[in-house]
Formats: sequence, structure tokens, C-alpha cells
Amino acid sequence: MGYHTAMPPRNVTLRPKGLQWYMTGHAWIYREDVANTGGARSGDIVSVSDARGRRLGSAFYGGASKIALRLLTRGEAVADDRLLADRLAEAIERRRPSMEEGGAARLVYSEGDFLPGLVADIYDGYVVLQALIPAVDARLGLFANACADILRPRGIVCRNDASSRALEGLPLEKKMLAGEQPGPVEVAEGPVRYLADLWNGHKTGAYLDQRDNRPAAARYARGRVLDCFAYQGHFALHCARRAETVTAVESSAEAVAVIGRNCALNELANVEAVEGNAFDLLRRAHRERRRFDMIVLDPPPLARKRAHAADALRGYKEINLRAMHILAEGGVLATFCCSHGIPRDLFLEVLRRAAADARCGFRVMEELRQAADHPVLLHVPETAYLKGFVLRKT
Repeated sequence: MGYHTAMPPRNVTLRPKGLQWYMTGHAWIYREDVANTGGARSGDIVSVSDARGRRLGSAFYGGASKIALRLLTRGEAVADDRLLADRLAEAIERRRPSMEEGGAARLVYSEGDFLPGLVADIYDGYVVLQALIPAVDARLGLFANACADILRPRGIVCRNDASSRALEGLPLEKKMLAGEQPGPVEVAEGPVRYLADLWNGHKTGAYLDQRDNRPAAARYARGRVLDCFAYQGHFALHCARRAETVTAVESSAEAVAVIGRNCALNELANVEAVEGNAFDLLRRAHRERRRFDMIVLDPPPLARKRAHAADALRGYKEINLRAMHILAEGGVLATFCCSHGIPRDLFLEVLRRAAADARCGFRVMEELRQAADHPVLLHVPETAYLKGFVLRKT
């Protein structure tokens, strides 16, 4: 693999507030905390310094979003294409011991792997790349070539259709970087098989951040299980191996159809896929005094921004309150929140208030988080976003 030699990097100078933020260990510097961009262009790797000219490190520079700098190195270390390719290789090697044959995994998790703005996943030999910022977009060929050299994939799909790209001034697009466009790919997840649409499916084809949580939650499955916001039935597939019946509720007719195909793939006859609104179904089940032995709540992010947190909290409380009402005595609630703007302690407080209004008690059986291949940085709390609790009704 070849590397091009770049011109000496532009120097970006921080304001005193930016320096203070840098000293906290965070990986981002906001635009308002930059004193001088030094003529940097969006997508450049730049040198970062304080007002006295002391070098602080290297960063990706973005010209459109509120986050101007995403740090790559600190101190005198210099970032270049070779460093980026080496980090990608290191991220993949860290995951090899836990990669399942024919399975799916996250290979690169942006800041969590010190490659800000890059997401790389693998599904049964197909690599899917997402470039979320201009600097990664400009180096997509570099990362695709590195993946090809290391993994020898069946194909490389570019899913640059994430809405966050618009905030960076980037177009939304999908294309093949290597190989032919795949149809639905059959993926192994322990004893379960499911179909992943790498071209049109949510995220890069599936919700890989819940990969560890699906079998963890399914250990509690028994009797009648209700899986709300089921998407393509991944929780339902795991739970059905232990439960008597599973009702999987999903608002998308296309996803409901895939649930049926996934059940057939696993020879499961005890899953009923229902097209409908989970909020409405929970209300109706409460009115009809229906009871379930286990309920899974895995809603989409109800708060994509901090400004939306208040409305989202009401939504999270409502669905959890309704679920608590229809949970049988001794039943289990596996409930999740993937909203970045709602931290773990606030979500836990929502659950406490819902339980108080439902006039029932719960024992915390497990606390769950995003899969281990979505690593969290201590100084970048934004890398931790998925919160989950398994609660047993007492």
C-alpha cells in the first residue's frame, strides 16, 4: 500500500478556553474555542498549538460543523496516512479473538479507536465503511485499501448516507468500493441467524451495538415475551429459543416481513410479527389487562439533541410505565436508551419514577451497555451512549 507525502500541516491556534478543554483530555475542540485556523481547509490534518505557539498535537479539521478539531495525537507526535492505516489495522487485530465466523462486528468505532469520523463493520466477509467527517471522506480510499489488504473481504460497501454527514457539508450517498453490490447477507450471532441488508438496512445493516445484549437479555426469557420496537426481530429471535411465545412489534411493514424471513431461517414457529406503533400497543394491552412474562423495550433515539431531552424523557417514561403495568409478577423488563443527550443516571431516574407511578418494585438484575467492539473513552463521554437495565418485578 502506498502513502502520499503531504505538505507541512497548517497550524490551528486555540483560545485559552480551548486550551482548558484540551487539558481535560477530551478529543474534540469546538469552533468557538479556535483563535486562528491558519488557512486550514476542511478535511486537512492540522497541527494544533496554544496562544504561545506550543505544539499540542495533530487533528482532523472540519470547516462546517460545530466541532472544528478532532484530535489524532497529543504532544509532538505527528499524524499522517501511515498512522491512520496502522490504527485501522490495530483496531481490527484487537477484535480478531472475538470475531465469530460468518458473524458481524464493528471493526472501527470512530473516536473509540482513535480514528474519529470513521465507522467500519463486517458482515460475513463484507466490509461496510462510513465516513462521517470530511477528513475521513477524503481518505476513504486509504481505509478501503487497508481493509482489503488485511481482511480480503468479499466486497466493500460505502454507506455514506448517515444524516450527520449533512452537518459536515457532505453529500449523502451509497456506493461499492470493491466487489459487487450484495443482496441480504446471512449473519451468524451465536445460535441465531439473521439477514442483514447492507445497502438499505438501518445503520450499516443491523444494530451491532446490541450484539452482546441480545443473548444476555434472552437468558431471562420465559412464557410470553413482548419485543417492542423490534426492527427485524433480533431480540425476538434470541428470546424465542427459551420463551413459549414472542410478540414482536414493529412499525415498518418491510421490517415485519424480514422478521418472518428471519424466523423461517431459524425454524422458529413461536414468533408473531405485528405491524404497529409500540406506544399504542402498550396502551391497548394495559386497557385489556394483558400480561407478559418478559418485555423488551429498545426504542430508537427519542432525543438526538440535548434540546430534545425533555420531550424524550416523557416518551421514555411513558413506554416504561406502560410496560411495567402489563408485566406479570416476577416478570422481567429489559429496557434501553440510545439517546446521546440522556445520560445513564437520568435514564435510571426515569425508570424509578415510572416504577413509582406503576406502584411496583423492581430488582436490578443486570446493567447493560453497548457491545465491547464499541469501546468507550474515559475522557470522551460521548462515546458511551447505549444504556440498558434488566429489571425483575418484585
